Amino acid sequence: MAVKIRLKRVGARKEPMFRLVVADSRSPRDGRFIEEIGYYHPAANPPVLSVQADRARAWLAQGAQPSATVRALLKRAGVAGRPVEDAGEAGT
Repeated sequence: MAVKIRLKRVGARKEPMFRLVVADSRSPRDGRFIEEIGYYHPAANPPVLSVQADRARAWLAQGAQPSATVRALLKRAGVAGRPVEDAGEAGT
């Protein structure tokens, strides 16, 4: 099963809000998901981003692939886009 970290759209028309969810890649965008790990409200001034960093890192360590937008949001939140590898093993 390919697991993705992606956005799920919620909110009213012309007032988008998004939830960061971990979902099977075959599930529809707003369909079934495994876990909700945060939310993003781009229409607020300033935009609001909340991420459970420990859960995001755990899913990334297990091999979940973030979408391009989620990768940028995780970077903004201070959560690495990829798990940090041990420096000793990176050169071998």
